[in-house]
Amino acid sequence: MTTLAKTACEPCSGNATPLGHSESQHHLSALPEWQIVEHDGIMKLSRQFTFRNFADALAFTQRVGSIAEQAGHHPVIVTEWGKTTVTWWSHEIKGLHLNDFILAARTDEVAE
Repeated sequence: MTTLAKTACEPCSGNATPLGHSESQHHLSALPEWQIVEHDGIMKLSRQFTFRNFADALAFTQRVGSIAEQAGHHPVIVTEWGKTTVTWWSHEIKGLHLNDFILAARTDEVAE
């Protein structure tokens, strides 16, 4: 388990400030398979996972859903035949929060 994955998520209200570019890049260095994408001016953390078939992709989607429910923080998950794309960001603050990086690290763990 990575140090980031062991970190407790912080309560995030709509008053929180989204992480800036340099702080986001710092956290991204611990997640080499992830990338920061920008959509409608909002930075998001995204990764595509590949699988042998739809059943494996769906099982992974369910594992990610479980960690999302535990944290009370929910990504966009697109499940297709042989691949699943997970995108984390904090909807309320319209950007990235430390919690997004923590949950990305936990997503990597459930993919293993």
